[in-house]
Amino acid sequence: MEDTFIYGMNPVLEAIRAGAALMVYISGTRRQDVSLIEGLAAKSGVAVQRVGPSFFDAFPKGHQSVAAKVRKPALAGPEEMLDAAGRLGEPPLIVALDGVEDPRNLGAIMRSALALGSHGIIIPKRHGAGISPEAVKASAGAVWGLPVSVQPNIKYSLDELKEKGLLIVGAQVGGGVVPWQCDLGQPLVLVLGGEQAGLRRVVAQRCDYLLSVPMRAINSLNVSVSAGIFLYEIFRQRNSKKDRKT
Repeated sequence: MEDTFIYGMNPVLEAIRAGAALMVYISGTRRQDVSLIEGLAAKSGVAVQRVGPSFFDAFPKGHQSVAAKVRKPALAGPEEMLDAAGRLGEPPLIVALDGVEDPRNLGAIMRSALALGSHGIIIPKRHGAGISPEAVKASAGAVWGLPVSVQPNIKYSLDELKEKGLLIVGAQVGGGVVPWQCDLGQPLVLVLGGEQAGLRRVVAQRCDYLLSVPMRAINSLNVSVSAGIFLYEIFRQRNSKKDRKT
């Protein structure tokens, strides 16, 4: 994603807080939420430009007459993610996506990953959602706090991380290991498949474990919801280990 526009009150606020906003554009009356954006932008040294309503004609619905030009997120390689975990004294946790195509799901997964202790996310260069304005909006600022690696081939990235001692666990619908019956406190990669087909066979074959969430009433969950469940269980197990050591 080159320097581009995001839109909507909350995404613009998060971009300013993250130091990613280059310019803010506002149209309309001085509502309280607009005043909040103007005040935060002033404190952060971000210029605000008043524009006419036609400025937003090219934006999708939901722009709320607020937009910002933002810098592109910094990309990082898997090695940098491992180094970051080492500096924090934490076992590495990397999320890898195999064919997640909806940018809103990508953004939501990034938000959960950042909130629950992931050290980075790997996305494919092709056949998957990229860091688009829609993904940025759904991430609510997480895109600037979570290292992102864009890789030409996810399966080779998993091979390299396995060689470095990381456990590879994939999420699938039914038939897998219940996540709280697996040791997820060790260095690992959580692999999530696409909305329609799930994990590709060549990716599933590289997983040390395939995990499934047991359910009572429905067959499957949205991939971003599943990601939140798995990431929270990893977070819970790791914090339980810390508590036992203290």
